[in-house]
Formats: sequence, C-alpha cells, structure tokens
Amino acid sequence: MALRRRRVEADGPRRVLVTGASGGLGRAIALALARAGFPIVAHFGRNAEAAEEVAAACREEGVAAASLGFDVADREAARDALEGEIETNGAFWGVVCNAGIHEDAAFPAMGADTWDRVLRTNLDSFHHVVQPLVLPMVRARQGGRIVTISSISGQIGNRGQVNYAASKAGLIGAGRALSLELAAREITVNSVAPGLIETEMVEPAQLEAIRKLIPMQRLGSAEEVAAVVAFLFSEGAAYVTGQTISVNGGLA
Repeated sequence: MALRRRRVEADGPRRVLVTGASGGLGRAIALALARAGFPIVAHFGRNAEAAEEVAAACREEGVAAASLGFDVADREAARDALEGEIETNGAFWGVVCNAGIHEDAAFPAMGADTWDRVLRTNLDSFHHVVQPLVLPMVRARQGGRIVTISSISGQIGNRGQVNYAASKAGLIGAGRALSLELAAREITVNSVAPGLIETEMVEPAQLEAIRKLIPMQRLGSAEEVAAVVAFLFSEGAAYVTGQTISVNGGLA
C-alpha cells in the first residue's frame, strides 16, 4: 500500500525560539536557522547585548529576529515571558532548548547547590520553556519542531559531571517521551548530543589532551552541531522524531 505523503504548509511565519542564543553554540544555531529562512527569537539569560547582536546577525540573513530575556530556571518568569510573546506575536513553530551550564566536581564533594543549579538550568528548563509553547503549537495545526541540545556526557557519562550527565540524559528521556505525545500532531521532538566542541566552555589548556580521545583527532565546531539542528528543522526531517543524533567525531 502506497504511503500518502503530506506536507504541512504554514499559514504564518515559522518562528523559532533558540534558548541560550547569546553563547557560541546558540549563536551558531540561530544563524543556521535564519539562513534556512526561519524568523528567530534569540533568548538570553543575562547578556542582552550579545543576544541582540545575534538577532541583528539573523536580520542580516533576511529574516525577522528579536531578542527575549528571562531565566530558564525560573518557572514563573519563563511562563510569563513566553505567554506574553505568544500573545503578541503568535505561536512558535519551533524551539531549540540550548541554554545550559556545567559546574563540575567529584560527586562526593559536590554540594547540593551545585547539583540543583545544573539540574534546574539544564533539565527543569525543558518544562519551563517547552510546556508554555506546546498547546499553542498544537492549536496552530502547522506541525512543528522541538530540539533539545543534550551531550555525549548524557549518553556515556563523564568523571566529575554526575550532575551535568544526569541533566543531559534527562533531556533525551523527556524528548523521547514527548515525541510520542506529539507525533500525531506532526510536531517532531529530537535531541542532538554534541561531543567535545570548540566553544568558550573548553579550557585552552585541555585541548591537546582532549584531542587524543577523539577518533577524528579534533574538536567539533559549533557550526557542525548547528547544521544538524538545521536539518532537523527541514522538510526532509519531517519523519524523524524521538531520536538522538550524536555529533562527536566518532567517540563511542
């Protein structure tokens, strides 16, 4: 039996929210999506100037773009900001949950505050950001895309990163479960799990030791991760959901 192919046409602009857009990876993701024609809302937590620079760079690609500030770890602040944005400009078609932090320590020495900050920022923010967006996306009946930025640490673990690994593994599980709830609505939910990426989070003194661990003998770039995210937002990825795509240079 032949499968009926269906393409969902947007009635309005397919706006995309990128959280943590003021950082290196977030900027690359926002620009890759802007180049693919998506209007961008560049989220920031503290650095409003950097987020506005990202929005300006996206506008240079010929799309509408704006910045939006709130703390992803604050449930009420996130909901208020997102509901206000939706009321003014309409539902988002997609979101990239990229905002995150790491605070590394050996587990026996890891303080409760360190655990809480990482889990609240990296994992609780999935609820705080995505939940206010989902019903408007469903009601818009245009399909949509949700992508979480996980990590190789969430797949295989890493010494000194029990909190970070837990948060990033949680994103994979949450995304997988949500993909089952939204599949019939043609809203896909996937995770991208970067390996060792050359961003401001990597200490220059660690680079040589890190390279030896990677089969490709180099760190990845933010643009290489962003290209995978852009693919997941494309029409060609409309049948890809509930998946985790690793971008890690061959690390097992």
